[in-house]
Amino acid sequence: MRAVIFDRPGDESVLRVGEVPSPDLRPGEVLIRVTAAGVNRADLLQRRGLYPPPPGASSLLGLECGGIVTAFGAGVTGHRVGDRVMALLAGGGYAEQVAVPAGCAIPVPGTLTNVEAGALPEVFLTAFLNLFQLGGLEAGRTALVHGGSGGVGTAAITLCRLAGARVLVTAGSDERCRRCLELGADSALNYRTADLAARVEELTDGRGVGVVLDCVGAPYLDLHTRVLARGGKLVLIGLQGGPRGEIDLRAVLGRHLTLVGSTLRSRPADEKSAIIRAFLARFGTDLESGRLRPVVDHVLRLEHAGDAHRLLASGQVFGKIVLTP
Repeated sequence: MRAVIFDRPGDESVLRVGEVPSPDLRPGEVLIRVTAAGVNRADLLQRRGLYPPPPGASSLLGLECGGIVTAFGAGVTGHRVGDRVMALLAGGGYAEQVAVPAGCAIPVPGTLTNVEAGALPEVFLTAFLNLFQLGGLEAGRTALVHGGSGGVGTAAITLCRLAGARVLVTAGSDERCRRCLELGADSALNYRTADLAARVEELTDGRGVGVVLDCVGAPYLDLHTRVLARGGKLVLIGLQGGPRGEIDLRAVLGRHLTLVGSTLRSRPADEKSAIIRAFLARFGTDLESGRLRPVVDHVLRLEHAGDAHRLLASGQVFGKIVLTP
């Protein structure tokens, strides 16, 4: 089958389409003919040699896909050949076929296109896991989400709006902030120009936010101890700003704050399946009705994976980039 491969870590130019063996289908798995694969920042890290796949996972790029079930292994129930599914992957999405544990494949409702199906699982499940399951976000509470114009950020805006939670986001330009507001964010702050701590204090009447979804890391540690409310949770999902920083632990003690580190890719299949079931129990009706859908900015052919990585790294994408074989 055709897939995006690279012989050595490097910049976008190392990516090319080549022939690789089709995936083996093991018991409990479904084989999917990929119709669309989402591009995520983790893919850029893996291409550079900074984020290796978990043991036993495909070495190919791609953490999510949409496609058609073409076969299934022993013990699989609930999936049939010909079903449209979207899948959360540990790797392998940038290809014509991928095998995945059946519990990580989600039926695609008729309200979603194939392209939208390929852009949904990784970012919506990341936002759901970290805001709602780990962050404890509930209706009427407030979240601060960094990177509001990215894939996870736009998914977080949608989920918070549907859940009745208030969401403040940061983005890198006034235009991107405007688009976040159009999507449903309650407030959008340009992190290049705004005093974030002062604005969050103003927007929450001094109470602070209940949960922060942070993809930045070290540079914002002090900010978060200032903007989190008593009992608030900082959920760290990325280190785009760096891994090392200082924090004033007096605020952590005095306001009973919690720091949670979280990644989705490295979790075992049974944990991912449980997250998917909880997501569908909470937001399945919204998914079926079309109220929940990803924001897709660019659709490129598989051969242009390098261009997709350049676009994502440029910071000019609003929502998701999708590759189609």
